[in-house]
Amino acid sequence: MANVPISIESLLLESGLVAAGALARAQAEQQRTGGRLEQILLRQGAVGEEQLLRFFAGRLGLEFLEHPERMADPEVAALVPSDFVMRHQLLPLCRENGGLLAVTADPFDLAAIEDLHILTRLPVRPALAQSRHIEELIEQLYMEQMLRDIADLETESNGEEELQVGDLQKMAREALVIKLLNMIIRQAIQERASDIHLEPFHNTLKVRYRIDGVLHERPAPPKRMHQALVSRVKIMADMDIAERRLPQDGRIRLKFSGRQIDMRVSTVPTLFGEGVVIRLLDKSTGLLDLGDLGMGEDVREQFARLISRPHGIILVTGPTGSGKTTTLYAALGRISTPDKKVITIEDPAEYELPGANQIQVRPNIGLTFASGLRHIVRQDPDIIMVGEIRDTETAEIAIHAALTGHLVFSTLHTNDAPGAITRLLDMGIEPYLVASSVIGVLAQRLVRVLCRRCRAEQPCESEPARELGLVEGSTVWAARGCDACRGSGYMGRSGLFELLPVDDVVRSQILAKTSAGEIKQSAVERGMRTLLADGRRKIAEGKTTVAEVLRVCERDEI
Repeated sequence: MANVPISIESLLLESGLVAAGALARAQAEQQRTGGRLEQILLRQGAVGEEQLLRFFAGRLGLEFLEHPERMADPEVAALVPSDFVMRHQLLPLCRENGGLLAVTADPFDLAAIEDLHILTRLPVRPALAQSRHIEELIEQLYMEQMLRDIADLETESNGEEELQVGDLQKMAREALVIKLLNMIIRQAIQERASDIHLEPFHNTLKVRYRIDGVLHERPAPPKRMHQALVSRVKIMADMDIAERRLPQDGRIRLKFSGRQIDMRVSTVPTLFGEGVVIRLLDKSTGLLDLGDLGMGEDVREQFARLISRPHGIILVTGPTGSGKTTTLYAALGRISTPDKKVITIEDPAEYELPGANQIQVRPNIGLTFASGLRHIVRQDPDIIMVGEIRDTETAEIAIHAALTGHLVFSTLHTNDAPGAITRLLDMGIEPYLVASSVIGVLAQRLVRVLCRRCRAEQPCESEPARELGLVEGSTVWAARGCDACRGSGYMGRSGLFELLPVDDVVRSQILAKTSAGEIKQSAVERGMRTLLADGRRKIAEGKTTVAEVLRVCERDEI
């Protein structure tokens, strides 16, 4: 290893593993943002991690391990502190020839290999493996060790309510508690979770991750660790550790493997203690473009024309967690230019939007959507984004802004696109104001995307065929599960979309107070693709399953 060439560029150019254009793009991003070149290439999808590691292994004379877990010896892992292993993602696997075989996904971190040699006083032979295999193995080895350590602890308190603030602060700063919470967060990030749920019950504590919109339970520490974990979260989020009777909100920022992670924390008092939900926001993923959302080409082009209009209201509708904010950010990212002033008011501001003035509502000091929007229109904006229209006052101000030459984006909670029209009318907004201000409504849902590695064809069953309008016996795709998707059969999510442009026909229907059902039927007859129809399109393309479309579409939408 002493004569290893450190120039990644020369290795990659010599091999032809990465196209010259892709390498140039990665180098340009490296100059802008810093970071390791090979990590940027992996993030941009220019090369696969296994392909890259196999090349490095061959070039550097190292062994590539497809299944490092088969060689793992827990006694050898115990020789090294978990902090070191997690920090460097360098794991000693087993003893060999008087030394250690250690696995890593970074063959150029020679300092970490030397530190492992110093820690163990044993010669170290490094081998390479995919990072996800190493991460899973670390979690398996050290989580079990940590839970065993916790099980051996005795608590002085006989009940959680007897713990005083000083006791909680002391427990929250214990190394074991810190390691445990860090491991829970780290595992959630590695599994692509969007949320972590810590839920106390009578005799148990549950830890669940929301992955691609679905909750998955994970091994949890004993219930007696609950208050210590909650207190640790509160300390990190700068929340009041002594207040356990009222809901609280906070925020945490940390770096994980070079990625900036923002965490929104919410605590609520429940019957058996405080429940905690941590929303994970990965800043390194950046904002999505309209082309990344899963819209059909016809809908994407139509929506792009709507958001290019100079004024009017565009509404995005759907239930909580259906990706409305992501769509709004993508739309703003597409049209935000230096000659336009963009102001947003959100609850909360989830991502930083370059070039936009972002405001976060603070109801406790009177900064609501309505009051903030009233002041925004005096700031001479071209484009306004309101996180949600929750009441008549906000709706009236948004409509006034649209009628005075602003382009306004906002969201509503309705089942479909025509339902947004009737919701505004139900709020007491005059039909002529709705007809003259709203220029388009986009309804959406999120479905999980099938893992390309393990999806399998199967004939469509009779009942789903009838519900979705599919031909019975036609070929559809099913989720199977493999190592790449951690057994779920799915990898990521994509949107189902229903776009209703407000044209002359829809305007006349609004003025006549036509029902949402009639507006929808008329729009479908004129070519609108419903959420269900878009689901059928994604099923036919092999992107998702019948079960997923049925899961997210209400029966009255079918």
